[in-house]
Order: sequence, then structure tokens, then C-alpha cells
Amino acid sequence: MIDSVVLLSLVLVLSLTAYALLGGADYGGGLWDLLATGRTAERQRATIAHAIGPVWEANHVWLIIAIVVLFTGFPRAFAALSTYLHIPLLLVLVGIVLRGSAFVFRAYGPDDPRHDRFWGRMFAVASTATPIFLGVIVGAITEGRLPDSPQGSFVTVFVAPWLTPFSLAVGAFTLALFGYLAAVYLTLEAHDTEERAAFRMRALISATTVGVLAATVLVLAAPEVRLGLIASPWAVPLHVATGASAIGTFVFLWFERFQHARVAVAAQVGLILWGWALAHYPYAIRPHLTLAGSAAPANVQILLLQVLGVGAVMLLPSLLFLFGIFGPRGAQRRQT
Repeated sequence: MIDSVVLLSLVLVLSLTAYALLGGADYGGGLWDLLATGRTAERQRATIAHAIGPVWEANHVWLIIAIVVLFTGFPRAFAALSTYLHIPLLLVLVGIVLRGSAFVFRAYGPDDPRHDRFWGRMFAVASTATPIFLGVIVGAITEGRLPDSPQGSFVTVFVAPWLTPFSLAVGAFTLALFGYLAAVYLTLEAHDTEERAAFRMRALISATTVGVLAATVLVLAAPEVRLGLIASPWAVPLHVATGASAIGTFVFLWFERFQHARVAVAAQVGLILWGWALAHYPYAIRPHLTLAGSAAPANVQILLLQVLGVGAVMLLPSLLFLFGIFGPRGAQRRQT
């Protein structure tokens, strides 16, 4: 029988994976909104807004699930994270609220170019900054510099543990990864050949950037983290699968097989996240707090798993229906 701590850990990683693949692409769309250039710039922004509009709120459900699992299932880890990483967490929260508000204000505000430009820029900047701080949080959890007691100056306890080259590199890597996802996804959302070519070029450039930043993160990682990533029993098959997905995405993009590219890039990003989770296991916060050591009592874990099971029965069909309506195929059916 699988231990309830392991089951909750799996649910946590699954919800983070879903958030990266769906919500992460929304953040990446904001990045390309900010960097849209050329003759198709306004069309690119319109396509991004059209793709994100029906689903961006629904995509946050995965982050909510992850927070609930962490808060209820691993309260000691949640307490440590919310205490020692409250600054980047606050910046993430502000970014999420600001980008959502700006997106709505731009869509439903007065018909004024200055209004559209201001709130469009606010949406794009917030969408770009938020993934950086999400990555910084992951980097700080992984690097193992969070204190186990609040002793020392404010900077020593609440700033220095996450303001490190490794954590900042993970933040940049997260932004590049989300931009990569969005660019590949948007090749299917584009309305004409010229616009599709612009997103394809961004996807190819992002693929190279992701590779460079992944190598940078590996070089800056602590020896024990690097060892877990490259020398664990699962490391070779996982890296082979990740590399195959990356090569497949690049090849599919090159030959304009965009439907296949979307599947391959989702596999690549998912494998990267699961590789981090496996390398981090059994820690909740390296090196002093394990998942088992931070877990709630067994009866709470069981009850939480039961509630999650009931919720999944209601949630998953609804989300599949939503994406079926507003995804690329749903849009094609509506047009015909």
C-alpha cells in the first residue's frame, strides 16, 4: 500500500505540473505581449488575449490545489515557506492579482489607445515578473539556504536565502520555459501564416535559451543538488526522455508540425519539473525538513486525499469541457 505522504506528494507535483503547463503558458503569453514587434505585433497581442481570455482564471485552480495540499498536508513546510520566503511570495501574489486586473481593465475599459497601452503594458510586465519570482522560490527551496530558526538580521533571514545566483538563475529559467511553452502553443492559435511564423521563430529562439539556462542552473547548483540531478538511478532515462522531447519539439517546429510540437514541448516541460521533484525528494525544504517530517497527522492526510478524490471527479470533466470549447479545435468548430 502506498504511503499517504507519498500520495500527497504525488498530488502536489501533479498540480504543479498542470499549473506549469497551463498557467505557465499564460505567463509566457504575457512575455510575448511585452516583446511583440514587427508588422504583426498588434495581431500577436490580439491572438494572445483571445487564447488566454477564456481560461486564465481556470488555470489558477492548479496553484490553489497545490497550496491547499501544502497548507493542509505539510503544515510545517508551509509555515517555513510562508515565513522565510514571504517577500518573493508576496511579489508573486501581487503579480498574479495585477496581471489579472490589468487583463480585465484592458479588455473592458474605454476605447482609448492610451488606456489599452497602459494596461497592456501592466499586464505584460506583471506576467513577465511573476514567473521569475516563482522560479526564485523553487530555487531557494532547492538550494538549502533557508534557516531552521529566525535568528539573525532581517537581511540574513529573509533576503539572503533567496537572493542568490542559483535562485535567480532558476527564476530566469522558469521565465524562459514558460515563454517557450507559450510560443509553441500560440503557433496553433495564430490566424495567418505571417503571425504563425513570428511565434514559430520565438519558439525556436526560446528552445535555445532554455537549453543555455538549464546548463547555467546545473553549474550553479550545490554539489548535492547537482549529484541528485545527474547521478540518481532515474537520471539517465529521465534525461534521455527530456532530451528526446526537446529534439522532437525543435524538429516539429522546424518542419511546422505544430500539433506534434505542442505535445512534445508539454512532455519536455513536464519531465523537467518531475526531474526536479525526484532530485529534491524526500525533502520538503532542503536540508533540514523532509516531507515525512513536515506532514500532518495520518487522519488529516487520509481525509485530505478523500476530499481531493471527490473534487477531482467534479473538476476534471469541467476543465476538459472548458478547454474543448475554447481550445484551437473548439474555435475551428465554432467558425464552421
